[in-house]
Parts: sequence; C-alpha cells; structure tokens
Amino acid sequence: MGIVLFDNYHRTKLYPLNSTCAVADLRVGIFTMRGRWQHNFNEDVYIKTADYLSLLYKPIPSGLHFWIEANLIPDKKITELIFSLKENEAIADDKGLIAGRKNFANEFSPSAALDSFNKILKVDKVRRIEYPWQIFQLNNEILREDFEILTAGKKSARLPSGNQCIGCENIFIEEGSVVNFSIINAETGPVYIGKNCTVMEGCFIRGPVALCDGTTLKMGAKIYGASTFGPFCVAGGEIKNVVMRGYSNKAHDGYLGDSVIGSWCNMGAGTTNSNMKNTASIVRVWSAFAKEYVPVDVKCGVIMGDYSRTSINSSINTGTVIGVCCNVFGEGFLPKYIPDFSWGTKETTKYELKKALQDVANWKKTKGEILSDDEAKVLEHIYPLTP
Repeated sequence: MGIVLFDNYHRTKLYPLNSTCAVADLRVGIFTMRGRWQHNFNEDVYIKTADYLSLLYKPIPSGLHFWIEANLIPDKKITELIFSLKENEAIADDKGLIAGRKNFANEFSPSAALDSFNKILKVDKVRRIEYPWQIFQLNNEILREDFEILTAGKKSARLPSGNQCIGCENIFIEEGSVVNFSIINAETGPVYIGKNCTVMEGCFIRGPVALCDGTTLKMGAKIYGASTFGPFCVAGGEIKNVVMRGYSNKAHDGYLGDSVIGSWCNMGAGTTNSNMKNTASIVRVWSAFAKEYVPVDVKCGVIMGDYSRTSINSSINTGTVIGVCCNVFGEGFLPKYIPDFSWGTKETTKYELKKALQDVANWKKTKGEILSDDEAKVLEHIYPLTP
C-alpha cells in the first residue's frame, strides 16, 4: 500500500508550471508536493498525471492505496483524517475528491472517482494550489511550517565566525554548506540552508528563506523572504518572495520579486521584473485555462515555465507569463504573455524544435545533467500545441 498523488482538473489552471511535470513536482515552501508526503510518511509515493507525462514516472502498482489530490497542502487535521480512512472511504469538499482509500486497479479517473466510494466525509476548507501565483502568495506560511518539520529533532551545523546573525536560533545549516562573511536576519522568519550550499561573501538574507541542496548565493546577493530556491539554483542581485523550482539561475544584478520560476531557467545579467503597477491597482495575468487576463493581486511579477531563458537586460512587465522553452529577447518591456517555444518576442517567430532540444541539453550539461529521451518526448508533445 502506498500514496498516489493524482492530478485533477486544477492542473490546467497551473500553466505554464504544469506543462513538463506533474503537479506533485511543483515546489512551495521548502518541499515539492511529493517531497512533503515522502518526508512525513513512511509510504511509497506514486504519481497519476496526464498521459503524456506518465512516462516520466514509475508505474502505479495494483492494490489498495491512499489516493490524494496532488495540489493539496496538508495540515495536521486533514492528514489525520486521510490516514484514518478505511477502504472505500473518501474525503471531499465542494470542489471534489480530496483523498480516498481504494484499489482502483489502474482505472482511476479524477472526474468520476468520487462516485466509486461507499462513504464520503465532507469537509469545509483545505489548502490547495490552484493557480501559479498562489505559490509565492502562500510561500511565507508554508515555508515556516516546512522548516519546523524538516529540522525537528535535528542539530544544525555551526554558523562560522565572521558571519553576523539576528535570531540565530532560527537558522538551520545542513552538512557540507559554506557560509562566509554574510548577514542573516532570522528574526523575521527562519532560514534553512540545505546540504552543500554556498553563501558567498557579503550576502544579506532576511528570512523566511530556504536554500535547497547545492544552491549558491553569489557575492552581495540581497535575499528577502519569503523566498525558496530549489536544488542547484544560483541566485544573485535583489530577490524577494520568489520560488524557484530547481536548477535555475538568476545569478546577476537586477530585481526579481513576487514570482515563480520553473526548472532549468536562466535570467540574463541585468534582467529585472516589475511586481507592482505604478497605479498600485490590481495586476491581471494571462490564464491559459480561462483564455483571458484574470485579476490576481496588487503584486505579481513573472510566472516562468521550465527551460525558458531571458537575454541580458530584459525588462519583464508586471504580471508576465512566460511559457515553456522560450528564448526571450527584445527591446523595451517584454509582452505580458510569451507562448511556449517562443524565439524572441515576435508572435510569428517560433523556436525550431531540434534547436530547442539541443539548447536544453546544453543547459542541462552545465549542471552535470542530461536531457533524457522521455523529457525530450514531453517537449515534442507540447511543441505542436503551440501556434
């Protein structure tokens, strides 16, 4: 018996972050959705997602499992309720199935699954990630929760002399990390530094902040909460309330705020985004689900899909969406919506697929990784869907 994290209709609202991975692999707080369940519970975790993505994940064995919607952010109450379920019992709210315990024999359909349970427990409110911007909006709250979970019962490595800290008891450093001559304020929120991270000289960190394994902060970086850098990211310049999923770079001067950046992205030197309109009015963001611009909040920077890159000195407008595998360059403010596989910013110019795959492979080599055949097939599936 294990846990199956399933994607439901909400996944279509998460564009472009959901295009090349299951919702379970999105990151908010310190963990990915999958990583949170793996850390907290001694169960195997499997993924049920869109058919074209399924080749990235191991098959789900037949048998009795806990089926849990992947975009759920669990708290203690809902977790206890899920694991108290008996076979053929489920939990739901007005948006549909939250979790259930059943043997679906690989015939699971999120839209019809609720009808197959003998008993359904109704709940009023759960935390979900339904839209990309909720990732940075909820990151403060969830990062603090994850910090408590991840560091419980563990002892931090020592912060070397030469650094200065406030709220030093709220700093946790994993083994192998190097932190030199920096200033950390953990009174405003906890600071987590994962294994084998490097915080170069002269960095300023104001929590809550999380650096996952292998991440590097460049000299003089100014990092505000609530920011999370997934594994093997490189960060520099000024960054506030940003979540990078992993293996991405914003290494140079320039501002990035209230944003979500996918995996294997690179922001050229001097790239800067606007996160607030001069009128201080509500920011509207392109929704591929609604096929229109929808209101978000007073602050929203950029949502960037996996494998996309900006040229030096790119000026990113407030509330911009950049799709998957884009090579972004152009004069003045960039368009507020840049579709998948864009070459530059002209709507008529599309990245040639063969070159796009080669460029992604080149970027992955810079961090000692390769573009797998399965990852290439996912991109090949997405390519013809873009005009």
